[in-house]
Amino acid sequence: MNKVIVVFVGCFFSMLGWADRSLVKPNILILYADDLGYGDLKILNPKSKIPTPHLEKLAKEGIIFTDGHSSSGICTPSRYALLTGRHHWRKFHGIVNAFGDSAFDTDRLTMPEMLKECGYATAAIGKWHLGWNWDAIKKPDAKPIKQGKRSGFGPDAFDWSKSIPNGPLDHGFDYYFGDTVINFPPYCWIENDKVVDVPDTIMDTSKWKEIKEGGWECRPGPMFSGWDPYENIPTTTQKAVGYVKKQAKNDKPFFLYFAFPSPHAPIIPNDEFDGKSGAGPYGDFVYETDDACGRILKALEQSGQADNTIVIFTADNGPEKYAYKRDQTFDHWSAEPFRGLKRDIYEGGHHVPFMVKWPGLTKPGTTCEKLVSQIDFMATLASALDYPLPRNAAEDSHNLLPLLKGKKASPRKAHVHNTRTDAWAIRVGEWNLIEGKSGYHSGRVKTWEEKRNYPADDDDSVELFHYAKDISQSNNLAKKFPKKVAELQKELKNARERGFTAPRLVGSR
Repeated sequence: MNKVIVVFVGCFFSMLGWADRSLVKPNILILYADDLGYGDLKILNPKSKIPTPHLEKLAKEGIIFTDGHSSSGICTPSRYALLTGRHHWRKFHGIVNAFGDSAFDTDRLTMPEMLKECGYATAAIGKWHLGWNWDAIKKPDAKPIKQGKRSGFGPDAFDWSKSIPNGPLDHGFDYYFGDTVINFPPYCWIENDKVVDVPDTIMDTSKWKEIKEGGWECRPGPMFSGWDPYENIPTTTQKAVGYVKKQAKNDKPFFLYFAFPSPHAPIIPNDEFDGKSGAGPYGDFVYETDDACGRILKALEQSGQADNTIVIFTADNGPEKYAYKRDQTFDHWSAEPFRGLKRDIYEGGHHVPFMVKWPGLTKPGTTCEKLVSQIDFMATLASALDYPLPRNAAEDSHNLLPLLKGKKASPRKAHVHNTRTDAWAIRVGEWNLIEGKSGYHSGRVKTWEEKRNYPADDDDSVELFHYAKDISQSNNLAKKFPKKVAELQKELKNARERGFTAPRLVGSR
């Protein structure tokens, strides 16, 4: 029985373009940036002040989706949606806080679990931010202590010799290496489900090299005394390079989910990247991120795996609020050409870089303007692997294989955008609806709006934009098209109440 399945899958992939590798499934590499703006990449924004040569090369070797979206305008929800094929808001809205519980339910099928069933070796390297069961290693008498304006646990509150359950290894990954979240405790490396170096002190940013832009934004808590946040990208990149090269000798295909800490705060490009951009330390940090991508992609080439590896590059949400000052200082708008930033439900909060290189399937140097989402990767890979998704999995995931093959018809007609419980937006075809008076979370920045000729605020209870003609969302048409407002409100209500949006499930329940 197993032999028959292998032959079938092999034939399937041969049809997709791997005629010389008829029994070899493609490796899968996801490069996931943190707080990266659409306008930060020169390949997407010619006005960008930041060189990104490696990502430009990747884009030219594959397909760029110019209308690609994350599920949320913040970290944890987008990661959850990517790895489950499900809108995050069906379960939660906010981030997993320091020492927070896992975002996953035990019975929720994840992408790495699916790929393991398909015979893949699976690894996650870098930022996790999806929670663990920290209570399992917390001592019964542990109590938070005051640390500045916040409270947190000290290093003695945990038994660091124990395994930390309900992390990456319990949700489909064979291997994990990272620091879980760069600005959250514990400040140390974690490999698989144990700390590498035991935290022995309290986090103290004065012990680190001076930050180069903004603030540290670090939550208090346990830290290993030798911890250096500047080593994050170099160390995780080295781990990824080592993993890729090692897998070349493995008889299994691999799935590597590599999650950058950058250019999320703290903005800490290493010295060798200082001045490499025209957008200050943040731009240099993006340049370092691009450099790390280049190192990992070079490892694929050197190990002979580039022609059989799907490479996906995208980001969890738009850029942080520092982008306003960056625009003033350097004339570089990280969310170009969009309105809004991280946390916002305007386009800039969730409209992100989105490119795929799939050798043998995607035509190099192509661009697709159709609406797509990171939620769609799970159904896409399931279709390519002939994996039958259960009815209770990937409920919002659409199969993008036709678009990747160059077909014009898009499987996705709508997308719901959300960051918090009371902030909703929906895109249906050429139209955007903001269900509220504003898509901002942190408030308006009038100087920025005046610079870009946005009209004064209005009193409409909702905002309606004709995306096809007004990509910058500057002209509210809610009063002019009340029927369209009602139509989109109905679509939003249906999507929320129905419990699924995946085409395979529509009409089956």
